[in-house]
Amino acid sequence: MFQTFTASTRPQDGPPRLAALRARLQIEGVDGYLLPRADAHQGEYVAACDERLAWLTGFTGSAGFCIVLQDRAGLFVDGRYRVQARLQCASEFTPVNWPETLPAKWLRDACPEGAEIGFDPWLHTPNEIEALQDGLKGSGITLRRMTNQIDPLWTNRPAAPMAPARRYPDALAGNSSQEKRANLAKALASDGQRAAVLTQPDSICWLLNIRGADLPRLPVMQGFAIVHDDGRVDLFTAPSKCEALEWDSGVHIRPAEAFAPALRTLSSPVRLDKSTVPVAIVDLLRESSIEIAFAQDPCLMPKARKSEAELASARAAHLRDGAAMAEFLCWLDGQAAVMLAQPDHALTEIDIARALEQFRANTGALEDISFDTIAGSGPNGAIVHYRVTDDTNRRLMPGDLMLVDSGGQYLDGTTDITRTIAIGPVGTREVECFTRVLQGMIAISRARFPRGVAGSHLDSLARYPLWLAGQDYDHGTGHGVGAFLSVHEGPQRLSRAGTVPLAEGMILSNEPGYYREGEFGIRIENLVAVRKGTAPKGGDNRDWLEFETLTLAPIDRRLVQVSMLSADERAWLDAYHSRVATLLLPLVCATTSAWLQEACKPI
Repeated sequence: MFQTFTASTRPQDGPPRLAALRARLQIEGVDGYLLPRADAHQGEYVAACDERLAWLTGFTGSAGFCIVLQDRAGLFVDGRYRVQARLQCASEFTPVNWPETLPAKWLRDACPEGAEIGFDPWLHTPNEIEALQDGLKGSGITLRRMTNQIDPLWTNRPAAPMAPARRYPDALAGNSSQEKRANLAKALASDGQRAAVLTQPDSICWLLNIRGADLPRLPVMQGFAIVHDDGRVDLFTAPSKCEALEWDSGVHIRPAEAFAPALRTLSSPVRLDKSTVPVAIVDLLRESSIEIAFAQDPCLMPKARKSEAELASARAAHLRDGAAMAEFLCWLDGQAAVMLAQPDHALTEIDIARALEQFRANTGALEDISFDTIAGSGPNGAIVHYRVTDDTNRRLMPGDLMLVDSGGQYLDGTTDITRTIAIGPVGTREVECFTRVLQGMIAISRARFPRGVAGSHLDSLARYPLWLAGQDYDHGTGHGVGAFLSVHEGPQRLSRAGTVPLAEGMILSNEPGYYREGEFGIRIENLVAVRKGTAPKGGDNRDWLEFETLTLAPIDRRLVQVSMLSADERAWLDAYHSRVATLLLPLVCATTSAWLQEACKPI
């Protein structure tokens, strides 16, 4: 099993650790401390040794930060994690609704004039610190760079990961590393930049066509890289990680401790991504009077726009994953039927997570799961990023909605799918809410839009059916997805904050939802790829784009109120199910084949 179910934190550990941190801050002479979830690479996922926020607070969500003062500790979390934060943290940590409440406003209300707040410059970006400083102008509250204040207190801190890297096949990538480096070098030269500093491991792995195992669920090797305008790359990481790899003359492996000295020798100007580079790197360059050109990570857009080879591989991965999902959904329906007939038959959330992982493993191609499976039944489904543990494991009950959000890491692609399943007959309200969520998912699936449209323009299509009923959800409608890389990949996304125009080859999730705290959660998710579109007859002669649905798995028809669907929505659902059945039936066992044919019948 890739996933384990032991709770990694305990609420009772937080208060003594908080007291120790406050004592240390008094000695250091600061009034407070900023503690983010991020590591020095500024990615969403962090190694065990960098789980500082979880160590202090008990909160294990993938986004958030804490501001510790002597008299209060605010845990800033967005709508995905507010229920989770209350459950995981002791009362000494006060959840703060973010971004509704910004840290500067909170600090102004909590701190006297002249207060000094410390931060580790390796764990924050210039964008974060500048925004905070702008918000504090006129308050007399200042920020101070300092060494990390958690690490000296964390006596049993895990060691840094040292997993070996491996080569990623050019045939799956679609372009060799040499080709990617040459294209990047041309872009740097065209912009008059001598070098670019890469801090995000997925950018480095994409550029060099390698993968690693330094982070859970994310097949990357951690390190930093400097790309020069002639295409040379200096890769700074533990040399032992690269011993099994052969490199061409354009790639030089250097130890991690050589990174800071190398920065000081660069010729100006040097490209940095202000949204992902640590403040410490900016400081090192400025101390050496090296001109900085702030611009987007040059790997982001070419990585986001998948090659034809990557798209073909993604289709193969989703076909394989879809067959595993069909086997799982058939099994789950069978287990639920037994449970309904025999009340003493126990079926738990952990049973479901284990079974789904096994069905994926049975493909013989599973490298890892792409994130810990979210298997939330009944009220646990309302915790958007719920992670079941031995302590929270819930037995399914008749009438439950079972929300299962999961994915696989295959060499040829990364998958992410959510299905909400009825465990026996459910109420009218649940069916109506499910149908509205489905209508939103179908609206995104059917969208046709002119070039230049961004995710922020499309996000409301998924919400509109819910808005009509006075309902909504507190997460984005979709995120980008990598190619055997991160299941959450930027810069593209379907959300109110998604400003990047969508372009061919981008893969995104399409996952509207609805959640009633303490009762149930609903989410339906498919992955889609942006492709060239055509206007209907009589339409404008514009440059149109549309979505290709990659995910293949039945949607629970028992939860659909057919009378709420338009003719076009019913046609989409029937066509989708017909495609699912046609493609998956040759790949599943006889029992699942019979179940699949029933599950995919026209609505």
